[in-house]
Amino acid sequence: MKTIRIVAADDSAVMRNLLTQMFAAERTGSQARMELCAAVPDGASCLHAVRTLKPDVVLMDLHMPGLGGMEAIARLRREWPRLPIILCSAYTEVGAGETLEAFARGASDYVTKPTGQSDAMAAMAWLWSQLAPKILAWTAPVAMPGVGYGASAVACGVEETKCDPMRMQTAVVGIGVSTGGPMALERLLPRLPRDFAVPVLVVQHMPKLFTRALAERLDRCCELRVREATAGTVLQPGTIWLAPGDSHMEVTASARGVTRLVLHQGEPENHCRPAVDVLFRSLAETYGGAALGLVLTGMGADGLEGSRAIAAAGGVVLAQDKASSAVWGMPGRVAAAGLARAVLPLDMLADELIALSSPREQKTVAAVRLQFSRPEVKYAIY
Repeated sequence: MKTIRIVAADDSAVMRNLLTQMFAAERTGSQARMELCAAVPDGASCLHAVRTLKPDVVLMDLHMPGLGGMEAIARLRREWPRLPIILCSAYTEVGAGETLEAFARGASDYVTKPTGQSDAMAAMAWLWSQLAPKILAWTAPVAMPGVGYGASAVACGVEETKCDPMRMQTAVVGIGVSTGGPMALERLLPRLPRDFAVPVLVVQHMPKLFTRALAERLDRCCELRVREATAGTVLQPGTIWLAPGDSHMEVTASARGVTRLVLHQGEPENHCRPAVDVLFRSLAETYGGAALGLVLTGMGADGLEGSRAIAAAGGVVLAQDKASSAVWGMPGRVAAAGLARAVLPLDMLADELIALSSPREQKTVAAVRLQFSRPEVKYAIY
């Protein structure tokens, strides 16, 4: 059984002790053993430990004396571009903003520090439930074992998709994303122009304070407005709505054809609230063949059944490819099920959305892809 070696950096002696006890008690998992090989109090000690011990994962606090977490992340990323760095951040509004800045500097993922638990054992159990799946996902040799391109995949080339050109008149875009999402969204959404023709709705698996901070951060770098969604908002082009943490987001149309956002506290799906499946099902029910669902990087299978609903309604499903995904879980499931019309690198997806949503030209998907693709890029079409 593989042993995953971990270095943790946190200036809190209480947190270091908690992590030490947690990994000593829980290090045997179903897929791997986890060993905390060092727990250090600052960024400089973390850099030394990584150089010496060559861990598989780093856990990083942001506020530490001397060399803080932000600079330590930047230095680690320069020396070890592929080393997973998981933040342990505070669940506060300030902590949320700092976590997103850390993502921009190269952090891979995050968990929030335990708060409000009755004792140390409860805190360890809560932290383990959040942390262990992320460590396993980031250290797995293949993000989705057994999942690959389907038999209908075409690599290295352009394949004409078989569809009615009128079906390419997308009326709404739904995006589902989880692990690696903030970085993916910061690369994708700024590429959408100010005159992008349809509304965009995004489900990112994050707590509420984090989704609010993410919407504000994206709004500063996008041509389109980015807002955290509010119930009753009328959908119109020109705005990207981000589902608030802890609320499912759906759409509903009135008898007069006015489409509004609905937020609710329904049961979590795929252990998630908001859930991509909830949004995608509502898009399929409300927009039918005019719905477009895009599944980006993330752990698990959220978005699979919603993509199935969009495809069954005649809409378009796209997925991010394996090479550009932080974790090819969610998009990998959609691709393996044969639901994705195209599986593309992250940097090609904005052009695809523009082409499929443009009311001005009736280009085929293949023609647009020929215009924007590069010979060295490999992708698959289903």
